[in-house]
Amino acid sequence: MSILNRSKLKELPANLWVASATSFLTDISSEMVINILPLFLSAVLGVKTNIIGIIEGIAEATSSILKVFSGWLSDRLRTRKWLAVAGYGLSALAKPFFYFANSWGAVAGVRWADRVGKGVRTAPRDALVADNVKPEQRGLAFGLHRAADTAGALLGILIAAFIVWKLQAGSSVLAEHTFRTVVLISLIPAFLAVIVLALGTKEVKVEGEVHKVRISLKGLGRNFIVFLVIVGIFDLGNSSDAFLVLRAQERGMSALNILIMLAAFNLIYTVISTPAGALSDKLGRRRLIIGGWIVYALIYLGFALAQSVVQIWLLYAAYGLYYGMAYGTAKAMVADLVPAEMRGTAFGTYNAILGILDFPASVIAGLLWSGAGTWKGFGPSAPFFFGAGMALLAVVLFIFWKPTAPEKQSLPEQL
Repeated sequence: MSILNRSKLKELPANLWVASATSFLTDISSEMVINILPLFLSAVLGVKTNIIGIIEGIAEATSSILKVFSGWLSDRLRTRKWLAVAGYGLSALAKPFFYFANSWGAVAGVRWADRVGKGVRTAPRDALVADNVKPEQRGLAFGLHRAADTAGALLGILIAAFIVWKLQAGSSVLAEHTFRTVVLISLIPAFLAVIVLALGTKEVKVEGEVHKVRISLKGLGRNFIVFLVIVGIFDLGNSSDAFLVLRAQERGMSALNILIMLAAFNLIYTVISTPAGALSDKLGRRRLIIGGWIVYALIYLGFALAQSVVQIWLLYAAYGLYYGMAYGTAKAMVADLVPAEMRGTAFGTYNAILGILDFPASVIAGLLWSGAGTWKGFGPSAPFFFGAGMALLAVVLFIFWKPTAPEKQSLPEQL
């Protein structure tokens, strides 16, 4: 029997398709800008990798703290939609200020404001996806959502690549006017995403008893806590993907070729996500996550040892296998491990812990690469050796962890 067929997709509710369309449009906008932002900071503003690591780390930590509270608030208010709309709206309003940013401090401020919006929207949106589907559909649902998100990223990167090609085809270094043109065009899908979510989604009735929801790891259960610890160990070695872009630049890849490489990555990610999610419904989440982490470790080891532009290009394209196998599957597993009435808090906590760890992960990567003060660091390969090692440690722990069976839950009633 086929893992994925049309009948399974037709059974998915309208809210999931609208949430997926919103993510598709948002990622068109975000990926147009975010993937060339490290090049703008490095080539135009002359910012060192350790500062870029701090900017990215604080950006993710800022959003992460909010994810806990937005997830908790969505459980407390028993609403998902409008918190998600507010978060997408805030990110859209922040993006125009990239156009005016002329220092790393200004760029950091806009980046952080954009991440505040992400912090507000992520947990309620993930809970909205989980609330709308049956337990046996979760892998497929989150896989489809990630596929739509990544398809948007792919289109956004292709648009950015086209702009770079038109404005500076003969230059290998990103120019300031090119970056600002990309920012202006990215505003259109950003605001369309907010409109689609606001007008297209319906609130759902959250299952479970109405009671006071507290922010408490203990209340989310032992399975969830162990899962967080293991994923946290993995994430400590998973620094911002900005370092992969900087590694490509360091190996001699041009801005245009970097964007084409990112497009190939997102194409693979898009193609893999939905069938991998459906496969996790059949084979179990753990197998897909373990497989994805092993792929990640091998790719990061490859980045550490890569000598040529071609090797970097192939490795980054293959990086989509990890994301397609493990990223959406991990979110589906969060929904498996907690009661329905705690999903917002669980997703908020999950995203928050990982986001907070992104700060030390990115700072560690920046320090390992270029050091600080008089210390020059260990060079460009060091962050990738570290990331591969942490991923393999997490794989070993995940193999030995045996979670108890989750409770069966039914599809919630539409309001």
